[in-house]
Amino acid sequence: MTDSPLKELTIKKFREALAKKNISVSELTGEILDYIKKEDGKIKAFLSLREEEAVREATEADEALRQEAGPLIGVPLAIKDNILIKGEITTAGSKILETYKGAYDATVMEKLKREKPVLLGKTNLDEFAMGSSTENSGFQITRNPRDPERVPGGSSGGSAAAVAAGMALGALGSDTFGSIRQPASFCGVVGLKPTYGAVSRSGLIAMTSSMDQIGPIAKTVEDAAILFSAISGYDPMDSTSVSHEYGDEILSPDMEKAKALRIGVPDEYFIEGLDPNVRTAVGKAIDELKALGVKFKKISLPHTKYAVPAYYLSMPAEVSANLARFDGIRYARPGLAFKNLVDVYFKTRGRGFGTEVKRRIILGTFVLSSGYYDAYYARAQKARKIIAQDFEDAFKAVDVILTPVAPTPAFKIGEKINDPLAMYLSDIFTGPVNLAGLPAISIPTKGGSGLPIGFQLIGRKFREADILALGRLYESG
Repeated sequence: MTDSPLKELTIKKFREALAKKNISVSELTGEILDYIKKEDGKIKAFLSLREEEAVREATEADEALRQEAGPLIGVPLAIKDNILIKGEITTAGSKILETYKGAYDATVMEKLKREKPVLLGKTNLDEFAMGSSTENSGFQITRNPRDPERVPGGSSGGSAAAVAAGMALGALGSDTFGSIRQPASFCGVVGLKPTYGAVSRSGLIAMTSSMDQIGPIAKTVEDAAILFSAISGYDPMDSTSVSHEYGDEILSPDMEKAKALRIGVPDEYFIEGLDPNVRTAVGKAIDELKALGVKFKKISLPHTKYAVPAYYLSMPAEVSANLARFDGIRYARPGLAFKNLVDVYFKTRGRGFGTEVKRRIILGTFVLSSGYYDAYYARAQKARKIIAQDFEDAFKAVDVILTPVAPTPAFKIGEKINDPLAMYLSDIFTGPVNLAGLPAISIPTKGGSGLPIGFQLIGRKFREADILALGRLYESG
């Protein structure tokens, strides 16, 4: 795709340009919309574009900037299409919702709208966020801007691709087992998965309610912190939301304190089969942080190997329950003729859901069925507790944990789509974080001439400040 200065434009740089009056919000919005219309046919990051609304919001932002100076006023953002915007189509990447309009704003959208950004459009995803490559979308396959023959990762592949391509200065995604961090790593951008409960899930189309978490994708750690600060906070509309006040350290970290943080490196994440390029890139990032004065310690997370099986028993069970509502009554599909109520169910779900979604519903229904619940689902929950305990034990010795994000760089389109197990294993390093409800961030490693490779920083619950500060230290080093 065409090289563009938009690829290098960050939220911070845009704010500086606005302050110097080098550009207006309307001018930048026009440039980005033109760029999307010219280039997104190759990348396919967006499912829908809010062109008229974005132009109006840009004009309103220019007016607001005469009196206000909020960090997100006029910033062009993209939104993953499983997050509701009132009155606008929200498909979750599925044909079953291709005509569904959000009845209300997700809480994160209410919060963002108060900040007055420009909302460019909704981005592509694996159907109902079920996938690691954005090949499972019911509408289109998104391509990696760094190599269009490769996947952008998933399920937030559209959001990551849009930011990496310069089609948005930031985006929102959702992360259930790595769906923000893995695409961020594959596309060479920053992706933050907050602590479970730190950001409201109200208005997020649910996949796995005990693990889903909305978070930001951006070009820098600082930009991710700005977005996180805007969307975090307690929400009475989300029963899993936690009341926790984040201080100034999210946006204004103390770098000397960051250098004093102890980082643990688990042997279990540097296993046989880890791509040599990933091992080298992450090893170099560790050396660079050591050169900045950060101390490292070897640790063990001994039950890591159970994360993928625990997830792929727990997640389908919740999928089966959450997707039961899509029965053709409340979410009808146009153009289908029905003979009776049973016909409504079979035709709507049979033709509306894709292969991966059907696979997970069937598996989830099985593991919850009589005679199998204790053998599968209950044992998976016990494994989940043990994995969470591993992290608690590790955090007695260290403040932050560093690992690879994915075992490989971005793989080619079609390479794993017919091998579900190989696809599931691409989340082996990100998933344990979701099982434990911890915050984690993917940060691009420096200096590589090939495909992007990210490393992951994992923090204690509600200690996003630690991983954000270390990320900024690494970027500035």
